[in-house]
Amino acid sequence: MKPPRLLLVNAFQLSEGAYALRPHDGPREALVMDYANVAHLLADTEWTAHPGARATHGDWPVETREEFLIVGANRVRIVREACESKQYDAIVLLGGGDPGFLECRDIGRRHGIPVTSCAHAQMHLATMLGHRFGVIDISEQHNTQMAQLVVQYRFTEHCVAVRNINHPLPRPTHDGPQSIAEEKARALRGEPSAMLDAAVAAGESAILEDGAETLILGCSAAYWMRPLIEARLREAGWDVPVLEGYSCAIEMARMLLRLGRDASGLAFPSDPPRRWRPRRVV
Repeated sequence: MKPPRLLLVNAFQLSEGAYALRPHDGPREALVMDYANVAHLLADTEWTAHPGARATHGDWPVETREEFLIVGANRVRIVREACESKQYDAIVLLGGGDPGFLECRDIGRRHGIPVTSCAHAQMHLATMLGHRFGVIDISEQHNTQMAQLVVQYRFTEHCVAVRNINHPLPRPTHDGPQSIAEEKARALRGEPSAMLDAAVAAGESAILEDGAETLILGCSAAYWMRPLIEARLREAGWDVPVLEGYSCAIEMARMLLRLGRDASGLAFPSDPPRRWRPRRVV
């Protein structure tokens, strides 16, 4: 059996500069943040990473609804061209806020190609591990996007809360003392990290106060914390799974390929559909 051919598509591409959290070009491994955490999942696949469409919302990471809408629309073209090329078996959308996911999945369905994304995959897998999950996220603006996805994906029964650790993405409107890159570097060196400490505290509050049984991470810039949060909570006596989006989205794509499925033709109808329904229940 041939290895699956995956395309990993970043949400957007920034120029090299103060606001960039990853390189905008270079080897494929450099285009996947925290590649070491997902390398074992890609080892037996043929995969390519796309840097994402050049950002048109501004040269900084995305947090607002307007920005998510813009980068989602920009990513649609990449996915359409990838599907039409017939070079890939599945497409994985990178980025915690899932910009353009449903639209890209609609395109994938028309070509028989599974399309997965980070928040969507995490929420599904979280409910396989426990009934109720909590979201640990980075900022007030980004929390709004995550809360909207919980409703859009119909996980309101399962999501107990979105917890904000207030470490926003680097962008012109944020001039606070926190730096995700610096906090990450400190934590990976084994030094104290205020961002990691806040995430662990938020996780414990989600367990004790909200009733979470599984934890997921909202923004891809926070995915590096997954093993560290889980280890810290385990040391504190909490046997709670912590998920991050890249791993979940990659594995969901592979699962759909093994099952020979992409999406329901009733949820994502063809154009035109072979049959139409006189009534849709919402």
